[in-house]
Amino acid sequence: MRDRVLILSVLIVASCGLGYELVSSALASYLLGDSILQFSSVIGCYLFAMGVGSWLSKYIPEDQVLERFIDVELLVALIGGVSAAALFIVYAWMAAPFRTALYAGVFLIGLMVGMEIPLVMRVFNQRKAEFRDIVSRVLTFDYLGALAVSLVFPLLLAPRLGLLRTSFLFGMLNAGVALWTTWLFRSEVRRPGTRALRASIVLGLLGLGLLYSGHMTTWAEKGLYGDDVIHAETTPYQRLVVTRWHDDMRLYINGNLQFSSRDEHRYHESLVHPGLAALPWARRVLILGGGDGLALREVLKYPGIEHVTLVDLDPSMTGLFSRSEPLVALNQGALKDPRVTVINTDAGRWLEEHNDIYDFIVVDFPDPSNFGLGRLYSVPVYHLMTRHLAEKGYMVVQSTSPYFAPRSFWSIDATLKEAGLHTWPYHAYVPSFGDWGFILAGKRDDYTVPERLPVATRYLDPTTTRELFHFPADMPRLAMPPNRLNEQSLVRYFDEDWRKVIR
Repeated sequence: MRDRVLILSVLIVASCGLGYELVSSALASYLLGDSILQFSSVIGCYLFAMGVGSWLSKYIPEDQVLERFIDVELLVALIGGVSAAALFIVYAWMAAPFRTALYAGVFLIGLMVGMEIPLVMRVFNQRKAEFRDIVSRVLTFDYLGALAVSLVFPLLLAPRLGLLRTSFLFGMLNAGVALWTTWLFRSEVRRPGTRALRASIVLGLLGLGLLYSGHMTTWAEKGLYGDDVIHAETTPYQRLVVTRWHDDMRLYINGNLQFSSRDEHRYHESLVHPGLAALPWARRVLILGGGDGLALREVLKYPGIEHVTLVDLDPSMTGLFSRSEPLVALNQGALKDPRVTVINTDAGRWLEEHNDIYDFIVVDFPDPSNFGLGRLYSVPVYHLMTRHLAEKGYMVVQSTSPYFAPRSFWSIDATLKEAGLHTWPYHAYVPSFGDWGFILAGKRDDYTVPERLPVATRYLDPTTTRELFHFPADMPRLAMPPNRLNEQSLVRYFDEDWRKVIR
């Protein structure tokens, strides 16, 4: 019975150990971007710490192995369980030391997790088990636990519970292991009552954390965003937060501002009208991204548009902007228009699997801040888009800032040209973002700025539209290489460009 419980403990502690690593990596990628760098650095730090912990475990006296295992479980439970909440609060209220706190926490958790398996193996050794049985049984269940959490975390825990609740849950499991190990081996450990009380207290504290994690998240996000949070959810793909201050609503994805209701009309009018106003015959439009329905709102102003297909990865995004009254008012109910078909899937996959032709294509993806998004700005994906573009049509791509991120902007321009398209770069001033860039592209080599806009606008007029295509002397064209899928240089340019701005 005791051996079976110890083996079950190995399964649980292995699951929890990998779980803390995944939570820290995911939280770092949410808050800092560049998911590959965050996951790689966190995993490296964690594995190094595990090695140190395994080495230190040899200094534990033989007659204290079981007791130290229980103590380690309680420490892992406490530190690992509160790690996500602590990191989120540090980032929201004390942004400067976040990376220090991240790697210090990962190292401490990894150090203790590294001690767990050697200690369990020594417990089995004390029970006169054969060495080959010890190794095979312990490592088998260690790897099975890692497999289980690697599947459950992205499919169930992160999207359903969120990172804070998931972290508290793993901590409770570790505390549970400490409690039942104490009870099961109460005749072999010193002061079992005291240890059981400690485990119960830690279990209770983590349970309270699990119960009130929503309040902690709201408080932390209040410090992060400053304004009142009116909606927040973690989807399988991203963290969505909507804030409000007086008449200003703002959408943040993974902590990055996507729009402010006070000036989003400048962005979305500039995105849509310079291209679509030049195509009075256009009937079919494709929008890639833009799940908030704001670019769609501008497209639907044209009475000649018969059908719009909107492809956005996250159903929670399109659902939110279809249900929430203030957000529906902002996009004027565009997502519910009978002319619109909303498809929730990966844009690259959809482009590969369909052959429909469109007169105008709007590409409104988030900035290429990581390799998953950078893929959507690559030569192969732009080649796929050209297959869906009518011979006389145009497509427009939001292209970051030509002022703050010039290498990124002109790399996107070069990528579109590499895909066989002619390009017409332009830019607009959006107060929430500064100077922002767009690139109009087409198979045709002629484009004339529309002399009139056939629909009502708040920002653009014929004169303003012409001025969009003029770049001043301090925003020169740069000769940049295209963004190829195998190297994704655009992600590096984007990170380096914006890092200079932040500094």
